Amino acid sequence: MIFFVTGMAMGLWGALVPYAQLRTHSEAGALGMLLLCLGAGSLLSMLGSGRIIGRFGCRAVILAAVVMYCLMMPLLATFSDIRLMALSLFIFGMGIGLADVAVNVQGTMVEQAADKPLMSGFHCLWSVGGIAGAGGGALLLSAGITPAGSTFFAIVLVILGTAFSWRSLLPFGAHEESSHEGKAKARPNFRLILMAVMAMICFMAEGAVLDWGGVFLTRERGLALEHAGWGFAVFAIAMSVMRLTGDAIVSALGRKRVLVMGGILGIAGYLMVILLPGWFLPICGFALVGIGAANIAPVLITLAGQEKVMPVNMSVAFVATLGYLGILGGPALIGFVAHLSSLYVAFSAVAAAFLIVTFGAYKLKYQAD
Repeated sequence: MIFFVTGMAMGLWGALVPYAQLRTHSEAGALGMLLLCLGAGSLLSMLGSGRIIGRFGCRAVILAAVVMYCLMMPLLATFSDIRLMALSLFIFGMGIGLADVAVNVQGTMVEQAADKPLMSGFHCLWSVGGIAGAGGGALLLSAGITPAGSTFFAIVLVILGTAFSWRSLLPFGAHEESSHEGKAKARPNFRLILMAVMAMICFMAEGAVLDWGGVFLTRERGLALEHAGWGFAVFAIAMSVMRLTGDAIVSALGRKRVLVMGGILGIAGYLMVILLPGWFLPICGFALVGIGAANIAPVLITLAGQEKVMPVNMSVAFVATLGYLGILGGPALIGFVAHLSSLYVAFSAVAAAFLIVTFGAYKLKYQAD
């Protein structure tokens, strides 16, 4: 439920972005800087999230994060001053980032207690929440509900969902941290660093499709401009379907095979995009990337929680935070490479990066799947 409502809050913000641009009279460059505030707030809160969770516990941090982003949502729908909007978006991003890490720690604890794969399903519900927020927000706005009114409906759903799930959230906090006092000061080992790099590559591949997929299809493959969003839409659908069935796939194949096959499919998908003519087959390539990348991050979060060198709150926060850097900075890096050469070269580099995922899977430690 917490995965779902947090994804819904992000999805609704996506539906409100055009209205925010109109109210603040922002040009493309100013809007880009404004949107960067969300990522900066998320990253800042994620950097300290591990110790905050260890100090106050998952339930308290999740509640604080939910309250934080709920308080900001009406402001995002009403402020017209770009400076106030930037500050609100920064705080909103802090709430989203803190909730993301805390709920991943919680999901890891639940998965370990259940002794069966669950993480892909949790991440799927974040995506479903995003679709519900964006789609529901669009429906409310098209029905004549004001942006502020649409946030009221979303906040009510978030409060109801959080209240419903509150008693079932597992405690985690000071007593666990004190039993791991030595480990809390430990540094990440090679496997955790490798997991963080693999997660970063996975999120970078997602950001590349989101920010550059449409540009590539319209400029290099002749797709009509009004259909530019199809590349990411097909990618997102494929990813959601695979995450919906991901836990069963992990149970059947094991986490190691899922990582290896995910890396291979990511390479194959990007090769289809850059090598095959027309626009239909490259779009199929983006779908293949979505299929491959879907369960990589959930598996890595699970494996991070199983590492004993650090307590689960620190290891999960480490991998999730560095992974998030991929979706935050990856598209900018791809744009820089494309500026120096071309999108063909940039996408080729992403395909090559999936080799780290494929071969890195053999260096990780797996408990019985």
